[in-house]
Amino acid sequence: MIGKNILKKLVVLTLAFALVIPVNLRLVAAEDVLGVKADAAILVDSNSGKILFEKNSNTPLPIASMTKMMSEYLVIDAVHNGKISWDQKVTVSEYAHKISQNTGLSNVPLELGGKYTVKELYEAAAIYSANGATIALAELVGGSEKNFVQLMNDKAKKLKLGEVKFVNATGLVNKDLQGMHPEGTSPSDENIMSAKGVAKLAYYLLNDYPEVLETSSIPKKIFQEGQKYPVKMENWNWMLPGLVFEYQGMDGLKTGSTDSAGFCFTGTAERDGQRYISVVMGADSYNSRFSETAKLMDYGFSNFEKITLVEKGQAVKGNKTVKVIKGKEKEVNVVAKDSLTLAVKRGEGKNYKAQIKLSGKNIDEDGNIIAPIKKNTKVGEIIVKSSNKDDLGFITTRNEKTFDLVVDKDVEKANWFVLTFRAIGSFFGNLWGSIVDGISGLFK
Repeated sequence: MIGKNILKKLVVLTLAFALVIPVNLRLVAAEDVLGVKADAAILVDSNSGKILFEKNSNTPLPIASMTKMMSEYLVIDAVHNGKISWDQKVTVSEYAHKISQNTGLSNVPLELGGKYTVKELYEAAAIYSANGATIALAELVGGSEKNFVQLMNDKAKKLKLGEVKFVNATGLVNKDLQGMHPEGTSPSDENIMSAKGVAKLAYYLLNDYPEVLETSSIPKKIFQEGQKYPVKMENWNWMLPGLVFEYQGMDGLKTGSTDSAGFCFTGTAERDGQRYISVVMGADSYNSRFSETAKLMDYGFSNFEKITLVEKGQAVKGNKTVKVIKGKEKEVNVVAKDSLTLAVKRGEGKNYKAQIKLSGKNIDEDGNIIAPIKKNTKVGEIIVKSSNKDDLGFITTRNEKTFDLVVDKDVEKANWFVLTFRAIGSFFGNLWGSIVDGISGLFK
């Protein structure tokens, strides 16, 4: 009897392992099919935000100087909104000066009270990760680094970057700011974000301000060339053309490293009109963050293709027109504002479908468009959905992606005369229909 009981227990344990192990293996495979040697990583289609690969992408981790992507976003945003200009002169404060003189950090030395253009400081920050220059820009845009950090956190919330904590403009650990870290933060604080959050920030930076690539793609430049204290700047992104780990199509975005963050890199590369964004966090060496990035990019370019579900100005199949209320015309075409393109695994395009959802102030409760309405007015969304159970979703939303649905022409409101006769016609039409239904009922 003892032998039989032991045998039964062994059978039960064997069955349990048989059921559990394949599930765990499947999860591991889905998590890291590439064997990426980093604490966290993600690969995203820059056009649609489609997630193509992720590893530990939701865990908040130190981001080091990848922080400067948010600083760059806010600087470019301020230029676009007319708050500052690229040729505006910035006077260097004592704080920015002291940090810029620290040769143990990435820097271009700045003169105390010296004047530099916004463009010069921005290039130093974006190309050479210059910390003093970044602080000078933060003080210009925010009035102080403390205020700028608040702008960073506000923007992170607006962009829905997830669990984020910005405590300074540079990505340094606060203890490296020589006791001048922003008020309300501690010396041990540093900036925290998940790989998914960083990728989402890069996604918005590239799509809102694509000119960021004009600077991030510069391999080498001289700061203050021809001036009293010129500085040779070599981009820390060694995957750019002509540098150590040159990678075809690579033109951005930002490196970062601290003792706690390890070696990090947000990269972007484009080939034949297809652009990807990759994030590697916590790699174990300066070089490995680039080799792991190449692994991610190779995976994207080799295994995925760009498909177009709906062309710009075209209707979603089966949803060409929508009824118009009180318009000179009784219906109008609804079309895609922009082309719906996304990267999918080769041969899996059939798993992705588009459908429309009418919404907004121009739509009544019955789903009709209310006249008058102007061409290209948004009247809802085109939703992209996947039937693939292993689909990783989008960087902006988990399971679906929306694109703007618009009307393809102006529809003016009909005058009172036309509306009156339509109402009369509708009344008699309904009356006649009732009579016919009544008579038909007599003969049933």
